[in-house]
Amino acid sequence: MKTKIQRINPEMFQDEELSEACEILRRKGLVAFPTETVYGLGGDAMHPEAAAKIYAAKGRPSDNPLIIHIAGIDDLYNIVAEVPEKAKKLAEAFWPGPLTMIFRKQRQVPYSTTGGLDTVAVRMPSHPVAMELIRQSGVYIAAPSANTSGRPSPTKAEHVIEDLDGRIDMILDGGMVGIGLESTIIDLSDKEPVILRPGYVTRNMLEDVVGEVQVDPAVANRELNPNIVAKAPGMKYRHYAPKGQLTIVEGESDAVVEKINALVAEHLKEGMKVAVIATEETKDQYAQGVVCSIGSRKNEGSIAAGLYDMLREMDHLGAQYIYAESFENDSLGQAIMNRMLKAAGYHLIKV
Repeated sequence: MKTKIQRINPEMFQDEELSEACEILRRKGLVAFPTETVYGLGGDAMHPEAAAKIYAAKGRPSDNPLIIHIAGIDDLYNIVAEVPEKAKKLAEAFWPGPLTMIFRKQRQVPYSTTGGLDTVAVRMPSHPVAMELIRQSGVYIAAPSANTSGRPSPTKAEHVIEDLDGRIDMILDGGMVGIGLESTIIDLSDKEPVILRPGYVTRNMLEDVVGEVQVDPAVANRELNPNIVAKAPGMKYRHYAPKGQLTIVEGESDAVVEKINALVAEHLKEGMKVAVIATEETKDQYAQGVVCSIGSRKNEGSIAAGLYDMLREMDHLGAQYIYAESFENDSLGQAIMNRMLKAAGYHLIKV
């Protein structure tokens, strides 16, 4: 398959620039497109054939649910069995935007899209290209991240090309995305709202709208649990992983720097290529290895936005061992650490 790459300016584009992509979606083909979080790999959510193509292109396990992207609140009522009052409040507060909500599904939503579950994940993206693609195509778009399963999610079209060129019909290149972390996922299919994946919309933000919100224990896990039932994308499998072994070192800053320096020195003696993922505040404290700053702790949004690009850069550097600082204490720290722990295969050192 030859993948067509079409550049599009998110701030200024004509309807006809999306016409071919819309036609591909209507005939159950696959289109990668930018959202405000990461690039998505889109197919018709209501057709099992399109979902099967998504799983095949990504090499994704079929029990890992897909998120359905919609362009208007009325679309929700065609997909879900019931819209709780709390969901209406959250939609009013955060849609369009980086929040995914889980509901009981209607019968016509195929199990191939929901990973075999009776629940369905839905979100309304705020990116202008994503919104217009849904509107013009007339298709509810199932769209996981547009990467090979297990690899860092794509924040640039170049990342999508790297992973999926020749596997999908089209890539809409809208430049670098803004947030850089996948949407927050909250389960509203039961009595109490539960966060299944942390993201840009934090627990505090959610509780300001609907009161108490629980966090699924899997979010805070420090080890991989292969027996978990994945009610949402990213809960069960290793994700976001660079090719080298990533290890996170957690503790007081001075102790973390000391431990990483010792580990780097040890691997360098063995002739290994070693990299360090540091911050602007600590980068000058690492004496050896390839030291890369992911951003400043004073602007955690920059760390979130640059995480996946940094993990891919580790591959370009050929790093065999990678050591990274922990970000648990930042307000976006739970979301950042959730992704990093999965990328590291839960390799964590506490000092």
